[in-house]
Amino acid sequence: MEVAPLVDAACERAGCSDFGEDTWQEGLGVLVQSLNHDAALSETGVAAMTDQIVGYLANRLEIERWHGDHPEIADQEIAAPLFGLGLPRTGSTALSFLLAQDPARRSLRVWEASAPCPPPESATEHTDPRIAIAQAGIDFTNEMFPGFLGMIPTAADGPQECLVPMGFDFRSLIFEGMALVPGYAAWLRDCDMEPAYRYHRRVLQLLQWRCPPDRWWLKTPAHMLSINALDAVYPDARFVMTHRDVAKVLPSVSALYSTFIGVLSDRCDPIAIGAHTTSTWRTALERLIDFRDRGNEGRFVDLSFEAVQRDPIGQVTDLYAHLGDDLTDDARQRMEAWWAESSKDRSGPGRYSAAEFGLDPAAIAAQFAFYTDRFDVPVA
Repeated sequence: MEVAPLVDAACERAGCSDFGEDTWQEGLGVLVQSLNHDAALSETGVAAMTDQIVGYLANRLEIERWHGDHPEIADQEIAAPLFGLGLPRTGSTALSFLLAQDPARRSLRVWEASAPCPPPESATEHTDPRIAIAQAGIDFTNEMFPGFLGMIPTAADGPQECLVPMGFDFRSLIFEGMALVPGYAAWLRDCDMEPAYRYHRRVLQLLQWRCPPDRWWLKTPAHMLSINALDAVYPDARFVMTHRDVAKVLPSVSALYSTFIGVLSDRCDPIAIGAHTTSTWRTALERLIDFRDRGNEGRFVDLSFEAVQRDPIGQVTDLYAHLGDDLTDDARQRMEAWWAESSKDRSGPGRYSAAEFGLDPAAIAAQFAFYTDRFDVPVA
């Protein structure tokens, strides 16, 4: 893979060549180098990563064209967004779907994240042809990666993680879920993440412009790694953090990553996946706790995985009360209906063991005691 042909292909696809600020170039260069050097991509992997990169570049080009043609988009205010974070596999996606049922909230939806241009409009947001296209993409993913179906709730009109718009600046953890790219991962941990969040906001402004409401609910566990940069761009943000025993989280995350990497790489190393997963989320929790300790505790609401699984609507009701929001009867009924329907297909990852990824539950418990003790997370 080479950068120049990827950029040329994106320009041809979008029919323009203005990428806006040049903050995207460094991350793209590091990513491509790491994919070539570290990832051992299969033929399928090269095709998949090429298509993803070109698609992200083309989306950025189209976003910039719309902003250029309509400078008033930049006047859109993204006020006091609510961000979901916490470790992966802690029920954050299910919670995200629950909150997305509230018509008073605005979520980043799968179909508009994958194809944000032309920007959505209220009159057609539920009939936009991109919804069907996105659903076809989901169906293809489920066929391409056996075992993924049921691991995470997903729907074309359901919420998408912030990793996608951050990927338009090529500063995003999304690429690490598809390939082992330690060179890129090391760069990402220490790079300046503010450009990614500025572009994230630029995307939200475009999506909100013709399609309110403007009370955003957003999420990705990766926000913990770059929480200071997020705060710099969204100083009025509030946060919901989900919690679960890390010894259950890390093997599950590793199994999820392995599902993708095993198809896209000729060399899937489960031990390396387990080590990378452990290092990534330990760092994320350390940074998040440091942020909370620096006077930000009052901006957080904490929810346990077990409590949400046991009483989802009750936990959401308590969350709304804590936030000072009104949970309407309509929103509550929509949430109850979604939970009942989605429970039929919720299977979780297939068979796997912690040892498969070089993980030991006792060692995990000791290594992450700083987190589980702090938040009183039950440990098996």
